[in-house]
Amino acid sequence: MSSAFARFLSSETGPKTVHFWAPVLKWSLVFAGASDMVRPVEKVSGTQQLALFATGVIWTRWSFVIRPKNYLLASVNFFLGSVAGYQILRIYNWRRSIGDDIPSAFKYIAAGDASTVSKKIEEVKAEVAN
Repeated sequence: MSSAFARFLSSETGPKTVHFWAPVLKWSLVFAGASDMVRPVEKVSGTQQLALFATGVIWTRWSFVIRPKNYLLASVNFFLGSVAGYQILRIYNWRRSIGDDIPSAFKYIAAGDASTVSKKIEEVKAEVAN
């Protein structure tokens, strides 16, 4: 009879496979997102947080569909989506506190500062015209 560690070592999602190391390395994204919680909210990227949130939600579900089921992958993606969701709420609450209406707050999260976006569009148009 083999020990639990020996069974884990030779399992389909054990440390001898990518199914183990990919989620382990992905924890760095969770830690980076958690460290952003002390960062001023105006310096947090809404588009980046939306991408991380979508990744977390999609891959958490997918972790239970794929074979072998990968609970380590599910856990890291759940926490990735949770951290990103919290950051999105921080940005939303900050935008509402400075006077944005609901659509403007969501537009800021999805595209950044509207004046910056329109300024960038004008710069690109000027470059294309030259």
